[in-house]
Parts: sequence; structure tokens; C-alpha cells
Amino acid sequence: MIVRARIVAHGGYMQELIEKIQTEGEHVGGGIVKVDSFLNHQVDPGLTQRMARELCVRLRQQGIKQISRVLTAEVSGIPVALEVAGQFAAKLIYARKSQSRLMTGTYYVAETISRTRGTATDLMVDRRFLGPDDQVLIIDDFLATGSTLSALARLVGESGASLHAIGCVIEKPAEGGREVLLDLHVPVVTLAKILFQDGGLAVCP
Repeated sequence: MIVRARIVAHGGYMQELIEKIQTEGEHVGGGIVKVDSFLNHQVDPGLTQRMARELCVRLRQQGIKQISRVLTAEVSGIPVALEVAGQFAAKLIYARKSQSRLMTGTYYVAETISRTRGTATDLMVDRRFLGPDDQVLIIDDFLATGSTLSALARLVGESGASLHAIGCVIEKPAEGGREVLLDLHVPVVTLAKILFQDGGLAVCP
């Protein structure tokens, strides 16, 4: 049974996003929050552009300046990652989760565990598109367990490229993903945090 979340907004600079989660977010159980009406199924282009701009502001405040590649995983991270890549005049790479007959080259491969499906998935990036001279920014829709972001970071490491920072739209601190990423020693920036408390959800900057 899907229950619309009771969410309390605490304010913050990205108030538009917080209110969007407040009005359209659904807690479907097991710590899964459904935001497919504006972020990862149906996409709000204007909001996506504004989220990307705010991510870029916060990343630049962390000293991130020169980026040659923005890396994400298909498919939910692509819209905001594309906008961020445009802001940095960088190329976007999205790691593939399935192999087609068109994928005939050699690939960097890293395994991740899907938070929503609970299954192992390989992320793949063509070796032609990522190399030692690249400065990389990882962007995704959610920071939850950190499994996908860690896998993307391993792809960067395998390529010899430099990882400069990680940016995500929504963070779920209860799942410990930020702690998982500490060993990467890079800034981790998010726009909104979802907290599970008092039988509902709270959303804060």
C-alpha cells in the first residue's frame, strides 16, 4: 500500500525542491521515497535546471572549478547531470546498466546494488570516454546507501581520472551513504535531506 508522506519542511535555500517533495513525495515503505512525478520518471525541466544551477553554486563554493566530465548512472540521474555538465561546459557520460549489440568496445565495469530492486547490477563506461586526463564530477538523483555512487567512483579510479566532487539532489542520511563515501576524500553536496521521524518524513536543506 502506498501512503502519501506526511512531510514537514524546515525551509532552506532550495525551498522549491523541499516544497515539491512535501507535496508530491510518497513513502512507499522500506525507506523508499517516490518522487517520480518530477525527478526520476516524469521530469520537470524548469525545476531540473534550477536544481542544477544550485548544485553548481554549492560545488563552486567547495572549490570545484575545472571539470571535463560529469558522470552519472542511467537513467534517473541523467536529466540533472546533463544540466550540470552544461554549466561546467563538460561532457556528460552515463554509465550503462545493460549491454547492447552496439557496445563492441572495452569497458570499465563496477558492480552496484540497486536500492529499489535489491539486485546486483554492473555499471559500464566505454574506455574511450574516460581517461587519466579527465577531471570528473559525479551527479545522481539520490544519495542513500552510497552503493551506486561508490561504483561510479570505482569507474573513475579504474580509468585513472581525478574525482573532484559528488553532487546529489536528495539525501537520505539514515542510510549512511555519506559515511560510505568518506574514503573518497571529496566534497559531497546535496540539496535536500529526507529524515524519517515521528511516523512521517521531514525534509530539510
